[in-house]
Amino acid sequence: MKQFQSSRRSFLALAALTPFAAMATTACGTSGPGGSGGGGGASMWFLTGEPNQTTMQNAVDAFVAANPDNKINVTYFQNDAYKTKIKTAIGAGQAPTIVYGWGGGGLKTYAEANQVEDLTPWFDANPDVKNKFFPSSFGAATVNGKIYALPNQYVAPIVLFYNKELFEKAGVQPPKTWDDIMSLVKTFNDMGVAPFSLGGQSRWTSMMWLEYLLDRIGGAEVFNAIFEGKPDAWMHPAVIETGTKIQELVSADGFIKGFSSITADSKADQALLFTGKAAMMLHGSWTYGAMKKEGQNFVQDGKLGFVHFPTVPGGKGDPKSGVGNPAQYMSISAKATDQEKETAKKFFKDGILTDKVIDAYINSGSVPIVNGIEDKLASSPDKDFLNFVYDLAKNAPTFQQSWDQALSPTAAEALLNNIDQLFLKSITPKQFAENMNATLGK
Repeated sequence: MKQFQSSRRSFLALAALTPFAAMATTACGTSGPGGSGGGGGASMWFLTGEPNQTTMQNAVDAFVAANPDNKINVTYFQNDAYKTKIKTAIGAGQAPTIVYGWGGGGLKTYAEANQVEDLTPWFDANPDVKNKFFPSSFGAATVNGKIYALPNQYVAPIVLFYNKELFEKAGVQPPKTWDDIMSLVKTFNDMGVAPFSLGGQSRWTSMMWLEYLLDRIGGAEVFNAIFEGKPDAWMHPAVIETGTKIQELVSADGFIKGFSSITADSKADQALLFTGKAAMMLHGSWTYGAMKKEGQNFVQDGKLGFVHFPTVPGGKGDPKSGVGNPAQYMSISAKATDQEKETAKKFFKDGILTDKVIDAYINSGSVPIVNGIEDKLASSPDKDFLNFVYDLAKNAPTFQQSWDQALSPTAAEALLNNIDQLFLKSITPKQFAENMNATLGK
């Protein structure tokens, strides 16, 4: 199999979007959220939202049924709420045994504070487990040469989705350049349709636009310099141009009215696309499965289109480069008991990405991060989308990390706040760059 090409830093998980409030589901377990279960029990926190929630719960149930002495208690949280809660829990020494995460800057913080286990010796002792996954998935799990997380789930690049029915009605083609985007904005506004859906209240959804634009305008090296903390890296002209183009898009009514009050957790942004209220949406490939499940046959009837992010005239970026994630990640809390750690490792070996789990992800429209699945993808009713995702990831010369995961938690929060202000036009592109430049080294 031709392996994924990857940048030095690989590419990083965003999150599965989730519509439900936090809830707990117990899989024959006795341990609470803090993690001290009896009888080899362990605790795990995961994200709500289908189809991932059911897939993970089924995996846990099957593991516990086969290993009755290894109990696992799963608690589910909405994506945005989880990000806050897990930081607090880990800082207080009250983390679950199995810590769901996104690698990158957050994992680096946990690893350097000795809050999660170094899994390198375990992977060395279990080469079959490591060899099962795409090599590119380990970049975001690695800190200072050591592996602190198990990659799991699926490849999920950011994709430009569009409503084929609306495009046919307008007599237009999906955009290939930034000029095409601005032309389509006028076309769809004249039709009384929002050009782009956006769950702007969640902020990281808006961030996807900046990630792709900066890559297309300046190439991967611009954010590489930011990631490495080089002096004045945020002041690069490509950063200013990126902010300028975003505000031009906002000013042209490129996004649905009221986008700043729409949340990703509610999936309202997806609904705007499949109900025909918005023509396009830039979002994670994981939304395909959610739209297939909840989109009133929008996906099944062939009405959902998908393309690469457009080029920018004069830009230095490679049009094949991507933004997104190779996997999601699971770490083991350093505070867990020896019994809990052993249960977690056994689950990592025997419960994650079994054949049934692999099939479930493919059936829900995702590409699992395991080798040798080409035939499964080819036989799926979703093969067009799955092969699009697979090829995008495989052929991308670089795959840019999600910025809020690549940066330190302090810099990431400043980033999200400044992105919010940039999209609301309460700061200028230059002020955005200056504000972010002040976070370098923090």
